Amino acid sequence: MTSNNGARGRFSPRPVPPPETAKGILRPRQQNAANNHARLAAGERVARYVEWYWAVRWDRRGQPPFQAEVLSYPCVNLTFERTHERTGAFVTGVWTTKYRRELAGEGETFGVKFRAGGFGAFTGLDVGALSDTSVPATDIFPAADTLADAVLATADAEIRRDLIEDFLVAAQRDEESHGDDQAYRQVLAIIEAMEHDRDLTRVDQVAARFGIPVRTLQRLFRRYVGAGPKWVLRRYRLQDGAHLLAEGRASDLAALALELGYFDQAHFSNEFAKEIGMPPLEYAKISLPS
Repeated sequence: MTSNNGARGRFSPRPVPPPETAKGILRPRQQNAANNHARLAAGERVARYVEWYWAVRWDRRGQPPFQAEVLSYPCVNLTFERTHERTGAFVTGVWTTKYRRELAGEGETFGVKFRAGGFGAFTGLDVGALSDTSVPATDIFPAADTLADAVLATADAEIRRDLIEDFLVAAQRDEESHGDDQAYRQVLAIIEAMEHDRDLTRVDQVAARFGIPVRTLQRLFRRYVGAGPKWVLRRYRLQDGAHLLAEGRASDLAALALELGYFDQAHFSNEFAKEIGMPPLEYAKISLPS
């Protein structure tokens, strides 16, 4: 990657969701009781590629481990971790199944959530090669160990953000010279529509709306996002469903299934149980306060 200090984007991605949102976190009330979770918006210098930062801290000394579970967003995360399992900086690709992590003892993670497609645009890598895997950040950013030491040496989230953004600005490749700008713009627009327009339920609808062949769309998503467009559509809808159920805002499963674009309640319930590990009503029951 070549250095480029002109890191301000020439377009304005959609604003970051409110930091307090729990979308994607399974059983959010139980997880909030087990750890301290917070989000921080990305700074303007890197907002073209980074959506937000997230921090998790826990202290379960003298308590049993807690199994944290997440329906991850279709994006890459750069994390700085100090846990009983590992310490340092890591890059984790799109996780296509339910992501599980054991919270044991005392630990913390400070994460950088790249935009869907953002890591691929920033690094020039084929992000599909990172799907369902986590690698040392030094595999991609040779100076990441030094950055990890600096990030983990302070507990202040805003200082951590500034350290990371200084690093990313210095490492940023010259996107224009690689001819990726237009493709990344297209990916951002498609992802925006997929996440927020529930009328989009099939890949052919997406391809027709944006005037590109389905195969081209699939190649674009493998290169930039790391997962196929069909999976991305389903992941956003499952996140919506799980969030509404955990908030007690969806008692009519048939209506919810139709709202999320499923053919019927059975299709929604089957896919939900396969991905989450339990039927929707059971998930709602254990997620809501007793």
